[in-house]
Amino acid sequence: MQADTVVLDIDGVLVDVSGSYRRAIVESIERVYGETIDPEAIQAFKNAGGFNNDWELTYAAALFMLARETGATVSVETFTDRIAAEGGGLEAAEAVTEALDGIDAAVFDRWDRDRLHETFQTLYLGTELYTELEGGAPPFDAPGYIHDEPVLLSTAVRDELTEAYNVGVVTGRPRAEAEIALDRVGLEIPPVHRFTMDDWEHGKPHPAALVRLADRFESESVVFVGDTLDDIETAVNADEADPDRTYAGIGALTGGLTGEEGRSAFEAAGAAAVIESINDLPTVCDPR
Repeated sequence: MQADTVVLDIDGVLVDVSGSYRRAIVESIERVYGETIDPEAIQAFKNAGGFNNDWELTYAAALFMLARETGATVSVETFTDRIAAEGGGLEAAEAVTEALDGIDAAVFDRWDRDRLHETFQTLYLGTELYTELEGGAPPFDAPGYIHDEPVLLSTAVRDELTEAYNVGVVTGRPRAEAEIALDRVGLEIPPVHRFTMDDWEHGKPHPAALVRLADRFESESVVFVGDTLDDIETAVNADEADPDRTYAGIGALTGGLTGEEGRSAFEAAGAAAVIESINDLPTVCDPR
């Protein structure tokens, strides 16, 4: 395919977050409640849609764990399938939880999103960054998983992309955390060419950010590389919302979706191509 603009997700595309964001989800629930979910369950929530914000995924996963702890017998597969059927995201998770057989009302009394949030941010950012970015002392000391995120984008491909294409970013990260990751990768993306959690009211898969970037670049064709089904749906939605341009979603198998199962899931969602990593993008896309 050909494109004049490449838009990149950060997590699972530019940096590996399996030992940072995803680890913080599991450990935040464990620290707050003494029990947690299996790490493999995180992908089921991602696949349900609407969980580009990992804080909200943490809250939803905690609800599932609390429901199970108080008598519900639902499996994570059934729980997340029901979330998907409700449209995805945290509100859907709340509705699904309320409708569970055997649910105890105490689930919502014990559901402490503020404590989960501060625990997550402490684990992820560490003591020093938490104090700087959150504006107060963390509830405990931690080194910060953000400092150990391996870079997935090679220097050679980074330079090739920035020389041949307009390059933008659409991510569910907060602005400050996005800047830290981009600095580690060595990508200089000006604020006007990136959308973070702080820059728009909608999350993926809403197409607004992708379409606005295309406007700002005066693009004719855009590829969006992501590691989740929501990323692919964002490109599909943009292509429908903006018929004067073409948009293509490309799935990268460096997040939670991997192997042939991941490839099939991306293709079923409408991916124009599936690549093993961002470093394979030049093999499926040429500058226009």
